[in-house]
Amino acid sequence: MFRKSVLAFALALPLLAVDGKWTPQQVLQLDPAWLKKLGLELPPEKLWNPQTGTGLLAATVNIGGCSASFISETGLVATNHHCLFGILQEHATPQNDIITNGFLARSKGQELPSKTVRIAIPHRFTDVTREVEAAVPAGVDDLARQKAIDAKQKQIVAKCEERAFARCRVAAFDGGVQYVLVDTTELPDVRLVYAPPRAVGEYGGEIDNWMWPRHTGDFSIARAYVAPDGSPAAYSKDNVPYKPAFHLPIARDGVKPGDFVMVLGYPGVTFRSLTAAEMAERRELFYPRRVDLYGEYIRTMEEMTKSSPEGTIAVASNLKGLHNRYKNAQGQIAGLDRGCILEKQRAAEEEVAQWAKMRPEFAGALAARDELLRLVGEQRRTWERDHLLTEIAAGAAGLSHAATVVRSAYERQKPNADRELVYMDRQLPRLKDRLDREQKNYYIPVDKALFAAWVRRALALPADQRIAAVDAAFVQGGVPARIEALYAATKVTDREERLQMLAETPEQLRARKDAMLDFAFGLETERQELKARQDRQDGASARLRPQWRKAVLAHAGKPVAPDANSTLRVTFAHVKGYVPRDGVFYTPQTTLKGVLEKHTGEEAFNAPQVLRDVAAGGRYDNLPVNFLSDADTTGGNSGSPTVNGRGELVGLNFDRVWENVANDFGYNPEIARNVNVDVRYLLWMLENVSGAKELLGELMPAGKK
Repeated sequence: MFRKSVLAFALALPLLAVDGKWTPQQVLQLDPAWLKKLGLELPPEKLWNPQTGTGLLAATVNIGGCSASFISETGLVATNHHCLFGILQEHATPQNDIITNGFLARSKGQELPSKTVRIAIPHRFTDVTREVEAAVPAGVDDLARQKAIDAKQKQIVAKCEERAFARCRVAAFDGGVQYVLVDTTELPDVRLVYAPPRAVGEYGGEIDNWMWPRHTGDFSIARAYVAPDGSPAAYSKDNVPYKPAFHLPIARDGVKPGDFVMVLGYPGVTFRSLTAAEMAERRELFYPRRVDLYGEYIRTMEEMTKSSPEGTIAVASNLKGLHNRYKNAQGQIAGLDRGCILEKQRAAEEEVAQWAKMRPEFAGALAARDELLRLVGEQRRTWERDHLLTEIAAGAAGLSHAATVVRSAYERQKPNADRELVYMDRQLPRLKDRLDREQKNYYIPVDKALFAAWVRRALALPADQRIAAVDAAFVQGGVPARIEALYAATKVTDREERLQMLAETPEQLRARKDAMLDFAFGLETERQELKARQDRQDGASARLRPQWRKAVLAHAGKPVAPDANSTLRVTFAHVKGYVPRDGVFYTPQTTLKGVLEKHTGEEAFNAPQVLRDVAAGGRYDNLPVNFLSDADTTGGNSGSPTVNGRGELVGLNFDRVWENVANDFGYNPEIARNVNVDVRYLLWMLENVSGAKELLGELMPAGKK
């Protein structure tokens, strides 16, 4: 996938470090002898065949923000407990609290369908760089550049999606050095088969999140279904289990320290190609504000649902996501400082700049870097205001849904090809499903409080960054009273009404005289102005960043895996411990003995009684639970299959260690450790705790155990 002129260096570098999230095509261009020396027992071409779009990597699928993998011939999919948590919440009630108690379908008829989870299977990756670049007219300004790139990408995607149930996107690598068409096949009928009790799937909770040692059973199993003829289809009782062309066999023997492993999946976003000034914006503004805002949201949600089972279930999924992003932001700040990453990036940039000065062909790269620095300064002038406008979706659902409905109405007035991606015709069913599904997340007392928190922050903005719609709406009366009035005069919080709104024009929405919609209309003017500025900045980045990155890549003189962008990647690793601080060494594996040692009977260390009963007497003390490897992972790798050199499943990635959170900005082999749940713990839970005989039979067919 990446430029051959860069990857050809792999043949001369047998001692490459294991860092890098490599694309399928890059793996095929790396030195097979080096891969074999690392521990890969399969020929690289067994991982991916670009001509046919098949190979072991085809068993690794995207489930929207998480990774997963087929693990049986009968469409079973393994991923993390937290990745399928939404299905549990969708079906949980105070009377049948499957979030707390877990779930096991003892027959296919008992499996729980989902309104929002879909599986995307990789099919083909095509370089479309020349097409995208040729679509930009000579001499246009940055806004026109962005619009031309966007239009061409949509045109390419539309052609790709002429195939039924194709889901396509054009992904940019290194800020536009390369554009690749990612062609996948989507399976929309996904059903939950198994999830452990919450006290297993989240054992250690937020105390242990991003930490080591870990003892968390972060695994769940779903099943993909298709029409009787094998084609993708929406949910139907007549659908049958999908039969994948490839699935990952389970390695019952697991791994031991020093073993080679690969993590396969869809890492979301990393920032290693940013300039030092852009990294500084993350450190000085983005992460501190996220800690502050999300911390307030978390405290509000927890306090207001303490004595409400209904409220606890309603906020569970959103609260879980906020906790994860909140602690991640704290870790990013600590890691950036501890690793002196900004200082190292400045030094690395200066080295490239001095190198480029001696080479006339890279004169444009130096000018591009200077202009990228200017853009950062421009963005900082309105940063606080812009941040609040972009954080609407993370807070009050009433405000978020009103803003979505209003934006949708305006976008649907445009030709389909000119709309924002989320509002294009092909995306509208998904948007409708989300607005339907999210009714389960409403707990009005919490929603009002989150709205009030956002408004207070907006009212505290400096004079030159005010949000006019907020000032106008809250000019009279206290914030709580005004918010009570907004909720009393809106129907946005009603599921049926909200779905009807999604089909209405701006005029029809205004005619409703709905207070929350009217407020969202006021915000929309400023949100559109922000989007125009961001589009112009994106156009500038598409013009400048490739010039600078080409110099960086040429200076490196070796293969450089591009930043994560939610496309399929492979990272190579070994099972190993690490030294988190002076005088301390962490071993790379934990066991069931540690689960029992941590048990206190209170959250977040309240191991289920049935687990403790089975484990009593020390019979399973040495059962592996979690393990570390030095894989190069990030968000989006949650649920990624961790496989051995033969392509057999040995675990599921679910976290990184605290010292490694800032890995998004740079790989440090001394502390770069990801956390995996051992497949042996999953099998033990199914066999000894849940008694899932039928499910085990599918995972480990007779003669293959």
